[in-house]
Amino acid sequence: MRAYDIILKKRNGQELTETEIKHLVLGYAEGKIPDYQLAAFNMAVYFRGLTPGETLALTMAMIESGETVSLKDIPGIKVDKHSTGGVGDTTTLVLAPLVAAAGIPVAKMSGRGLGHTGGTIDKFESIPGFKTDVTIKAMIEAVKTVGAAIVGQTGNLVPADKKLYALRDVTATVDSLPLIASSIMSKKLAAGADALVLDVKTGDGAFLKGMDEALQLAKTMVEIGEGAGRETVAVITNMDQPLGKAIGNSLEIAEAILTLQGKGPADLTELSLELGGWMLYLAKAAVNVEAGRAKLQQLIHNGDALEKLAQLIKSQEGDYRVIADLTILPQANTIVTVKAITAGFVQRIKAETVGIGAMMLGAGRETKEAIIDLSAGIVLEKKVGDWVERGEDLAILHTNLEQDSHQVAKVQEMLLNAYDIKPEPVVRQRLIQGYVTKEGVHYY
Repeated sequence: MRAYDIILKKRNGQELTETEIKHLVLGYAEGKIPDYQLAAFNMAVYFRGLTPGETLALTMAMIESGETVSLKDIPGIKVDKHSTGGVGDTTTLVLAPLVAAAGIPVAKMSGRGLGHTGGTIDKFESIPGFKTDVTIKAMIEAVKTVGAAIVGQTGNLVPADKKLYALRDVTATVDSLPLIASSIMSKKLAAGADALVLDVKTGDGAFLKGMDEALQLAKTMVEIGEGAGRETVAVITNMDQPLGKAIGNSLEIAEAILTLQGKGPADLTELSLELGGWMLYLAKAAVNVEAGRAKLQQLIHNGDALEKLAQLIKSQEGDYRVIADLTILPQANTIVTVKAITAGFVQRIKAETVGIGAMMLGAGRETKEAIIDLSAGIVLEKKVGDWVERGEDLAILHTNLEQDSHQVAKVQEMLLNAYDIKPEPVVRQRLIQGYVTKEGVHYY
């Protein structure tokens, strides 16, 4: 079997067999097939697409290229959650302790941030002492003891995906839907959960900005999950404005703590309860999503969710006093306000612009090697639909850059331009647009 013939077959629009796909992926992962042939294959896939069977075969071949995590020693149904990335996406910080407080084991392997989308690991590491670099064995023990653990992804998980993604990044094939879906799902399936809840973002702050693309990605990932024997649901959510008010690592931890105290932003609370409701439903801990949401709401109200966060932080050697004293978190030296130059209703907030602004203040990485400032970020004082007076605060910038620096001035200007303010009221878009299961698409 030759790589050339497999590439030719896909270039001509023919369906590849599982054996052919496995030969290509494993051969590339082992260094037996060169970059230029996989680059050609990626481009053929970009233009020709993949069938559901091919996409599943590609995903399973990538999983086979490395180690997999077994969670069988943890009792109960393990449900994982994944977000396709957005701005101010704090849900994992809320969901891990919240769902664990409901008795559902949460073994979460997460990554670091790159660009304007934040990484869960960076956020948790803004808690003084919190350790994410732990072994799989230690993670499993923590979940059995506390009910939840948040750890960094192991380097031996899906090595083929790392190589393929790096190649896609330099060959203009990143935005191929089947390649995106197989990349995400290979990592999720290799991490060992029994069921998956996917948060697929659409809108300005999302990777896939159009609803049609987001729906197609959601359908493809659900097909892969179900094909691999894992019950999978994808929730379609709006990222036309940042989620919550905080963008930045320690700022988002603070916001998650407030949310678990019942004092968080309405949109972050709504989405956390929706995704958590699905997690409880798939774990057979609720008769439906509505019952799951109600159960989680009660766990916030009675303080159990916040107590579970304290246990999670303590088990990973973090300073759990943070749940009662947010000043323990890293604090920026420079606080700068962005004030409205006109009165009116906030029509929209360009989420991607806000995310890039937070990155420029130090909250994100432009390159993988960059060091981030855990205290930096942006807090939005006004959201879509809010009335704002001229001179009133729109946003607050947190940074350790000098207040009069060009970079800070640039971010202030960007934030002003990110806000669209007009005299007429605006109808807020629905945050949760719908969901996708193996039965199809369901709109709210």
